[in-house]
Amino acid sequence: MSVDHSATRPRPLRELVFVAALFLAYKLGRLALTGDLPTAYTNAAHLWDLERAWGLPSEAGLQRTLLDHGWAIRAANVYYAGVHFPATAALLLWTFLRRPARYRWARTTIATLTAAALVLHVLLPLAPPRLLPLAGMVDTGHAMGPSVYGTPGTDALTNQYAAMPSLHVGWAAAVAIVLITASRSRWRWLWLLHPLLTLAVVVVTANHYWLDAAVALVLLGLILLVPTLLPRPVPAQAPDPVRAAPDPVRAAPDPVQVAPGSVQVAPGSVRVAPGSVQVAPGLVRAVSDLVQVAPGPVQVAPGSVQVAPGSVQVAPGLVRAVSDLVQVAPDPVQAAPGSVRAAADPVPLLDAGVWSGRRPCESRGSR
Repeated sequence: MSVDHSATRPRPLRELVFVAALFLAYKLGRLALTGDLPTAYTNAAHLWDLERAWGLPSEAGLQRTLLDHGWAIRAANVYYAGVHFPATAALLLWTFLRRPARYRWARTTIATLTAAALVLHVLLPLAPPRLLPLAGMVDTGHAMGPSVYGTPGTDALTNQYAAMPSLHVGWAAAVAIVLITASRSRWRWLWLLHPLLTLAVVVVTANHYWLDAAVALVLLGLILLVPTLLPRPVPAQAPDPVRAAPDPVRAAPDPVQVAPGSVQVAPGSVRVAPGSVQVAPGLVRAVSDLVQVAPGPVQVAPGSVQVAPGSVQVAPGLVRAVSDLVQVAPDPVQAAPGSVRAAADPVPLLDAGVWSGRRPCESRGSR
């Protein structure tokens, strides 16, 4: 199983309830599996013979080498009874407080291993070597103490026929792996002594066979390796942080903008047929280069400008010049009779005042 380094510490009360529920389920599950004693003894005899056929060392031979050393047997009994649960609980507490990123991994690994062991307890009930007459081993817990089990057949608190696999060895190996991966010290590999010592203890005390420990280690290895072999989900791609910038070049608005109603002309003074005046492209831009009009609308009060008859004279050349740019529809402008007369000696409309940069309103005719 992989470690989630981004994990945060879970809520203490909820986690305490969760771990306590797992432990209670484990204990109740073991108790619920008792009852098939003939199968448990038969399986134990087959397993003993299988180990001998494979040439594994005799558990009874290892025990006999220590029976003459009472202190060693009593130390093994104490280790078996007093280290299994406290060491696992201490690991969970330490990772919860000091290594929260590894706590969930440790807790989930141990819980998964325990659940897999319960399944095997159902499928393969097994009597331990101390209860198998064929093995010829001594129940050191009852002989020298301390013992964690009652008399077989009357013990209602534990299931003594769930030897396969050895959770003592499995949990000890899980504790060592978590501590090794959580430490950077060069001495961290000494934690491997814990599962090795546990293996020797469970065999010497006649509580497990060699294969009980082997199966527990295989289960733990599968729990740790299988998730790393599975394809990991592809994370969703983040949106592209680089977005196309808006076009920095935008078409400038028409340089001549007349607000609606900004120019007021006396009613009926000028009448233009719809669509009669067409301005060639570029005319407005050409004129705007010559004539600069101050911003803001020009408002002419009705009747404020009076043009005397004959006061406006248009040179013939001017009309021809403007006609090249402005296309006027037939009869586009209707003027009052006699309001505009062409003088014999016309005065050019575009005088020197316009070309010198003065505004049209500054010409002599407007003063």
